[in-house]
Amino acid sequence: MLNTARIADKYRPAPPMVLPARRWPDQVIRKPPIWCAIDLRDGNQSLPVPMNAAQKRQLFRTLVTCGIREIEVGFPSASQPEFDFVRSLVQERAVADDVTLMVLAPARQEHIQRACAALHGARTAILHLYLSTNPAQRRLVFGLDRAGVIRMAVQGAKWAMEETARHPETQWTLQFSPESFSATEPEFALAVCEAVCEIWRPTPENKVILNLPATVEVATPNRYADQIEWFGDHLTCREAVMLSVHPHNDRGTAVAAAELALMAGAQRVEGALFGNGERTGNVDLITLALNLHTQGVDPGLRFADIDAVTREYERCTGMRVPPRHPYAGSLIFTAFSGSHQDAIRKGLAAWKETGGIWEVPYLPLDPADLGRSRETVIRVNSQSGKGGAAFVVERATGMTLPRALQVEFALLVQRACEASGRELIPEEVIDLFQATYQPPAAKAMLRKWRMREIAPGRTRMALRLLWRGADWKGEGEGNGPVDAAIRGMPGEWRLLHYEEHALTPDASARAAAFVELADSAGGRAFGVGCDANIVTASLLAILAAVHRIAP
Repeated sequence: MLNTARIADKYRPAPPMVLPARRWPDQVIRKPPIWCAIDLRDGNQSLPVPMNAAQKRQLFRTLVTCGIREIEVGFPSASQPEFDFVRSLVQERAVADDVTLMVLAPARQEHIQRACAALHGARTAILHLYLSTNPAQRRLVFGLDRAGVIRMAVQGAKWAMEETARHPETQWTLQFSPESFSATEPEFALAVCEAVCEIWRPTPENKVILNLPATVEVATPNRYADQIEWFGDHLTCREAVMLSVHPHNDRGTAVAAAELALMAGAQRVEGALFGNGERTGNVDLITLALNLHTQGVDPGLRFADIDAVTREYERCTGMRVPPRHPYAGSLIFTAFSGSHQDAIRKGLAAWKETGGIWEVPYLPLDPADLGRSRETVIRVNSQSGKGGAAFVVERATGMTLPRALQVEFALLVQRACEASGRELIPEEVIDLFQATYQPPAAKAMLRKWRMREIAPGRTRMALRLLWRGADWKGEGEGNGPVDAAIRGMPGEWRLLHYEEHALTPDASARAAAFVELADSAGGRAFGVGCDANIVTASLLAILAAVHRIAP
């Protein structure tokens, strides 16, 4: 058992922000941020086995295909392979004109020089400087007070100006991150960034990027939003700054923190596909972008084939996307629950009729928008209800089953799932349906029928059947084809239910007929028939029901 008294002594909550007039809770995100992918740097350094150059190159292409136009491609001073990869992108002209490369460097001269040398010859580039500013790292890592950290930031900013000036062929954007911003006193983070901007002298036409990382999530997302709004309100050169955020996922709320930060004034987001990154990861750009998509905001990124993106990510990084991962997981559009299945089935049917606004229960996004099939959203196991099995049958055959038949068949499917100890794949569901409601030709088959009207409202039906392995002939009269056919079948039967419908809307459509019969002993059974001729379909359904119930 946890020692709660010790927890209270060992940990302390993040100090609250005093922001009584906060505005961000009333804001709505109406346009996407600038997206910056950090998969090749932050994401790569977090992998148990870092990517090789070929894998990095492929993932770079995937990011570009997704529509991301700012990509942090490495930490050139970290190792020779890192430097060489960045150089290869520049030298081989592997970068489209509308894509900007970004590299990371600490605020130290030799690292800044190496970063700029790696990008020599690039058309556009972002030099990203960082310096830890939170109290723990000031004390434990640097052994400096606030003034000492500001001096380090200012000196790094000067070196950045000097080194980028040595490469005039490149259009540079300068970026500074007060690392661990989320754990830094807001007024001190502001002071460091103001000091850097004093050196860089940004203008509205030549902006710098101030990136405010939640390097470690230390509080709820609303506090991060408070920090972003406060920072933006107090920054003296706000119009000359692109305000960026870099949320991590230590508390599992990176996406929420990013969304609230955008509401609070952030204009740019750094993150990775599927949230890959140190510890619990970065913010997931896919989830964040598709959240906007579901709100009617075009995120400016392309995920029309989410499975292809997933395959490339897994192939390049060696990581695996969990089946329940938002939007991209293999099971995220799948319903096993009976009530969910029923609602989804009805919602899809209604949307197919009307189109327009997507309002399908339990599906916040149309699977087709991501290249997924709507037909695979319902799968059948022992927890599924009538809607699940009916959905599978309808998708495969076009048949809309009567409610009573849905209930009956769902019980059969449930028993089959329980017996097998697993879910049934669609083919197994269809096989069970046909074996139950459409008898095998070797046991019962309609060979011929002839119908004639013998009086107004009276019909005579002559039947020739294969019945239990032998030829059988019968004749019946009734107030229509169905009534006459029932009277012409072996045995005596009472009609309980009859439905029919076309399987396709065209003139040559096949028809489906559903018949429920009862015998004098109280037995009852459904039968199903399909044929281009509705009378034949009805006769087949009647024969199937008789075959199921007859002794």
